[in-house]
Amino acid sequence: MALFIEFLGQQWMLASAVLVCFIVLMKYESQKGGASLSPQQMINKVNKEEAVVIDVRDKAEFKAGHIVDAINMPSSSFATRLGELEPYRDRPIVMVCKMGQHSGAAGKQLTAAGFEQVFRLSGGMMEWKSMQLPEVS
Repeated sequence: MALFIEFLGQQWMLASAVLVCFIVLMKYESQKGGASLSPQQMINKVNKEEAVVIDVRDKAEFKAGHIVDAINMPSSSFATRLGELEPYRDRPIVMVCKMGQHSGAAGKQLTAAGFEQVFRLSGGMMEWKSMQLPEVS
């Protein structure tokens, strides 16, 4: 460990460049799945721009409680059901999952399919529930 600290002291410019590259790479990768929206930003986007909410949780979790008018497309079958989203190509699409981690992968698939306005709900349904926002069963 002492040698590593000594190396960082001597090669601080190299270590800084690697750190900056890592941060830029992580930011780039996180944006590929769509920009993150807070629950309030998502509500505004749905109300003002008629955004479509896509819930990628499995059917059991979706039935237990979901956002009003959300469309359930489980991540396990998301790739095969992309065609169902064609009518919404010109509208913003907000991806929702349980904790905000799996919606990015589905968002990447949408972006690769040519959808331009793809967003992710940060914190997923856990954040939505913690803010005591309405759900339907």
